[in-house]
Amino acid sequence: MPSQKLSVLEKIGYSLGDLAANLIFQTLMAFLAFFYTDIYKIPAASAGVVMLVGGVVGAFFNLAMGAIADRTNTRWGKFRPWVLWTAVPFGVISLLAFSTPGFNETGKVVYAFITYFLLVLVYSANNLPYSALSGVLTGDMKERNSLASYRFVAVMIAQFTIQVLLLPLALSLGDGDKAKGFEKVMLVFAITGVVCFIITFLTTRERISPPKEQKTPVMQDLSDLTKNKPWIIMLVLTILVFVTLATKGGMNIFYFKYYLTEESQVRFLNSVGFDNIIRWLGNVFTPKAFDEFSKPGSAPYAVASFTSAFSTISMIIGIFFSKPLADRFGKRNIFGWFLFLSAFCLIMINFYPPTAVGPTFATQIVHGFLYGITIPLLWAMIADVADYSEWKNNRRATAIIFSAMIFGLKVGLSIGGALSAWLLSIFGYIPDALVQPQTATTGIRMLISIIPGFIFIVGAALLLMYPIDKKTEVQIEQDLKERR
Repeated sequence: MPSQKLSVLEKIGYSLGDLAANLIFQTLMAFLAFFYTDIYKIPAASAGVVMLVGGVVGAFFNLAMGAIADRTNTRWGKFRPWVLWTAVPFGVISLLAFSTPGFNETGKVVYAFITYFLLVLVYSANNLPYSALSGVLTGDMKERNSLASYRFVAVMIAQFTIQVLLLPLALSLGDGDKAKGFEKVMLVFAITGVVCFIITFLTTRERISPPKEQKTPVMQDLSDLTKNKPWIIMLVLTILVFVTLATKGGMNIFYFKYYLTEESQVRFLNSVGFDNIIRWLGNVFTPKAFDEFSKPGSAPYAVASFTSAFSTISMIIGIFFSKPLADRFGKRNIFGWFLFLSAFCLIMINFYPPTAVGPTFATQIVHGFLYGITIPLLWAMIADVADYSEWKNNRRATAIIFSAMIFGLKVGLSIGGALSAWLLSIFGYIPDALVQPQTATTGIRMLISIIPGFIFIVGAALLLMYPIDKKTEVQIEQDLKERR
């Protein structure tokens, strides 16, 4: 049996795939609603339809993709080839999805739907085999926990890039024109992503294969899923987590722009020496990249990016606590505890007045740390679910298990994005208006706090029914080692 230990090079190489995918995925979560409504000028209700229908219909492709990937057989393995084959299409379609051709309103909606739908499809064809790959690189639970920490440091680097640098880079590269700026930034992301996916392909190796005598009828795979309680729980949890991330992430820029007062944000920036930070960043990158943050009316964008920077750093710190805590107490317990605590932080934000920039900043940092501890655990637990299925049924179907989770991710992302856009419309949101109706600002505050916080609490409660605790993890690992 090949060694189950992973080298640092392989862990880093694998994690670069997450960096590539998340440069696009984090942009979808944080800016797609804003891009459609305030940059491409699509009505909020229409944007909601695009994100829901395009996302959910595309998500069903995941189940087919799982069956296809499990039945792929090449000299490179089952899953690695898909990372290579989809690298360039992923980059091209990502660029198209954030382009702004000059159609009329109907044409814009049709273009947005087609490009978003294609992006969901290619994301599935790429990210599902990529995620399943983590389940066959090693069967060692501690190595999986370590691999999960590596990959989600890469996720946080991507998130930091999107949350902190995307807006200033878009404004700078577009000379103030956000539409042109977005296209140029996405071109850089697309090229970077293609290179990272190729490195992932070259540096990883599949070590776990299904038993040679295993037959793989699709209906049997699906039947196994319906009887797999941990899989059902993780599917629902994945949907809930990504509904929350899409809702909260999509509302961040709206919250700073339309709820917190500009005067209080200017005072906050002065108190933290933001001008000095901008000058330093200008020396590191280029002065023009951050010029827009010094102009009148830019305070909400500056505070949003500044807060996201420190929140993301605290998430990265939290990630480093994830593995030792999970090794000691088990993934299930740590996930549930810290999901609940991060939900409590979100709910607190609802009670802050429009002048409470400092408390919002501090709470986002604490939330980032607490949520960061949970980030690596979701995908590590899904790999455990694949082991659980093999342990119970003597059949391994890694990709179809991951496909259902990617399906849940897409459904959650689509529901969260559509929910945000629809509720903005219902609350009377006026795109790019100087002053929003009171109902709109109240709705924005709820969408960044109460609603995502409540969903996280439901997810934490759901984990109480998840049967793979620390003791069961160890038993599954030992039994499968003996069989293999």
